[in-house]
Amino acid sequence: MSTSVSPPDFAPHAEDLTQPATPGIEAVGLKRAFGDVRAVDGVTFTAPAGAVTALIGPNGSGKTTLLLLLAGLLRPDSGGASISGHDVVTDNLQARSQIGWMPDVFGTWDALTCTEILSTFARAYGLSKPEANHRAMELLEKVYLSEFAPRPARVLSRGQKQRLGLARALVHDPSVLLLDEPASGLDPRSRIELRDVLRGLAADGRTVLVSSHVLSELEEVYDHAVFLSQGRTVDMAAAAQPTAAKRGWRVDAVDPVALRTFLNDADIPWQAGAGGEVIVQLTGYDSAAELVGAAVAAGVPLHTIAPLSGRLEEAYLSLDQERV
Repeated sequence: MSTSVSPPDFAPHAEDLTQPATPGIEAVGLKRAFGDVRAVDGVTFTAPAGAVTALIGPNGSGKTTLLLLLAGLLRPDSGGASISGHDVVTDNLQARSQIGWMPDVFGTWDALTCTEILSTFARAYGLSKPEANHRAMELLEKVYLSEFAPRPARVLSRGQKQRLGLARALVHDPSVLLLDEPASGLDPRSRIELRDVLRGLAADGRTVLVSSHVLSELEEVYDHAVFLSQGRTVDMAAAAQPTAAKRGWRVDAVDPVALRTFLNDADIPWQAGAGGEVIVQLTGYDSAAELVGAAVAAGVPLHTIAPLSGRLEEAYLSLDQERV
């Protein structure tokens, strides 16, 4: 059962979902237990090349164990997975050569400079010393750390070390990236920069699988989503469709008083929100469009109308399975 979510109204960056995508990652029935704990209990999904796939689930849902299986660092009890067509068990070295792996905690040699750390990894992948130094400087620029090139890693903040970890994962120009909580510790500016980097990597044709339990980190970067619950992939096809359940929307106008008068006259219940905005309950984007049209017709120009939660959060909260 494929659980990648990509209908047009649910995948903001996908361009042509009618064409079959090249599978960068394929997993079928993956299982891995630790004693009595079934950390991964039948995971099946596909992550296409040239796209960012979000791996979503709460803490303890099996995200990190799944990434370790895909990276070839753990052997599955059953099921299988392939990276760019290479089986992670029977063709382990070839599969791992295609992977850029970024764990949730990136260990560094604190006494070495950022350039030295990256060039050391580059040399391990067979680059000559001049090539390794050039690659290190190129990647430090890509992750906005050029000014720290000659400085020891011990001076880096948590967020800066995360960006150095991403650069290290890119040293050997992998076709598949496995990123475990890459935005952890990043400030808002760094998160925007990370988003731009990930979108650029996907545009270059790479497969990017990003794990996170903070949905706001993924909302503006993902093309497809895979949801995990208690070690299993969850079919989100139903959740991705428009729902009849009402959800809160923020509405604001140039004239807040006129907006409230319009809503009262139209018999639309509302609650006061932050500033001059109001919260109304709508059934989806069609209802929002109708509200905008009616407000404009009544001479009430709106300047803000948006759901209180993003697409991923709405889909996540619609899961009956996720009650832990």
